[in-house]
Amino acid sequence: MIVSIDKSITTHKKVLYKALKNRFLRISLARTVENYRHNWEKIIKMFPDLPEKANKLRKIRQKTLENLWYYVDLARERFEMKGINTYLAKDAEEARRIIGEICEGKLVVKSKSLTTEEIKLNKYLKELGAEVWETDLGELIIQLAKSKPMHLVTPAIHIPKEKVAEIFSEIAGKPLPPDPKILVSFARKFLREKYFKADVGITGVNVIAADSGSMFIVENEGNIRFVSNAPPIHIAIAGIEKIVPTFVDAALQVDVLAKYAGFITPSYVSIISDVSKTADIEKMRVEGAHGPKEVHLILLDNGRNKMLEDERFKEALLCIRCGACLYECPVYQTVCGYFGDYLFGGIGAIWMSFIDGLEKTAPYLYTCMLCGKCKEVCPMRIDVPRMILTLREEANKAGLTPRKLAAIEQVLYEKGNIYK
Repeated sequence: MIVSIDKSITTHKKVLYKALKNRFLRISLARTVENYRHNWEKIIKMFPDLPEKANKLRKIRQKTLENLWYYVDLARERFEMKGINTYLAKDAEEARRIIGEICEGKLVVKSKSLTTEEIKLNKYLKELGAEVWETDLGELIIQLAKSKPMHLVTPAIHIPKEKVAEIFSEIAGKPLPPDPKILVSFARKFLREKYFKADVGITGVNVIAADSGSMFIVENEGNIRFVSNAPPIHIAIAGIEKIVPTFVDAALQVDVLAKYAGFITPSYVSIISDVSKTADIEKMRVEGAHGPKEVHLILLDNGRNKMLEDERFKEALLCIRCGACLYECPVYQTVCGYFGDYLFGGIGAIWMSFIDGLEKTAPYLYTCMLCGKCKEVCPMRIDVPRMILTLREEANKAGLTPRKLAAIEQVLYEKGNIYK
């Protein structure tokens, strides 16, 4: 058996061991998990029908996956009918190219988006001479600290307020105290200028209603409303799995997503179905009234169709990115976002296997403990352990088993007992 991942396994283990020694990270994670569980207990008492709603959404999304490309075509037709430019990008390279042609050399403001992390958009745009600013507070901290996101919802979970004060003081040109209220106030003032000077705003999308051609974007900070509305051009990017059949289905997903993420409701839900327009003068449609004059929507495949066509892994496309699984994952509770790259935990390892290939993601597959806690708390009840095991089998066939496990396997075949 050819073992070709020992070097990456060793590197991965060093990263994990370093994270284990990070005392602040452990304290921060413990507090975050405790707060999430407290919020969850409160939410489930207030909304005892929530599991029933989640089950209804699961059935809707399962049915959608059975005919996903029909809904992709329908959504594109409806968006185009209203003047929103839509594109279908087969991979990350094509998505970057489409966005780059619009953003080259421009000032760009962005909202938090896992999909732009997936396609490595920021680095690409900077190479094209664009000035790019993250506007979600956590993502801004990550950008300035030259770090990486550590959670789907709270990306800067690993950076203490003292470090944030140090980072913000540098761009403020004066010392700022480690007071979250003062730091947030500074970020608010700093970003206001960027919103209104920006040429392009880039956002992700939480869910798309195919029948009406509507994008639902969920947030708490209010930055996405500026990003999607202040610049003259708005670009949205979403994976094809984000599409559901109807407007009502999309609203249900927003409700379930917010509550399983630990919020009673999101502070803001933006629904974008058209370009900014008015017909107040003689009922003549004029575009670009106060909001963007151009709206572009990129629908991304990037391994999703491959997942869709494999019955063993199709279920992974049900993920709504609430992050509930991570709070209960014993590995994530210990090493945070180092259990993953741009996606995290067992579900992240599955997704990245289809996006980046098994050779790159095999270390994450063997990091999962297969405990099943993720499935217990997942609103879509995604069987992550089953898929991880199946991917390990595929990795084994490809000669991507860690050397120690390969040795144990050999002993088992030869002697029938690994303890001999």
